[in-house]
Formats: sequence, C-alpha cells, structure tokens
Amino acid sequence: MAVPKRRQSNARTGRRRAHDALKPKQYTYCPQCGAALMPHVVCAKCGSYMGRKVDEPPKKKKKTTSRP
Repeated sequence: MAVPKRRQSNARTGRRRAHDALKPKQYTYCPQCGAALMPHVVCAKCGSYMGRKVDEPPKKKKKTTSRP
C-alpha cells in the first residue's frame, strides 16, 4: 500500500479544500403562482410544470377537535 513520503503542508491542504465549501441552492420561481422551487420540479403550491397543469395541489385538511 502506498504511503506519503512527506507530510502535506497546511497551505497545500487549504488549497485542496478551497472548493469543498457548500454552495447555496439555486431556486427558480413558478410562473403561475410565484413560489420558490428547485429547478425541474413540479410546483407544490399550484401543481404546474413548464407552464402546464400536471398535478393537483394537495388539499388542506380541516382540523377537527373532538373535545367534550
């Protein structure tokens, strides 16, 4: 098994890790309702994709309280 001959310097380690940072997520906006969503995803608010209605938005459930 290969073993490094010399210790890697802090500068070299830092240069290697320069591109490891997390990048912010890229959001697009729905043309129908204006909700922020990930690209290439059906809008969860209105159910449209690429300007067409492809899915029904989820119905809101009524809260029922059955307290005496």
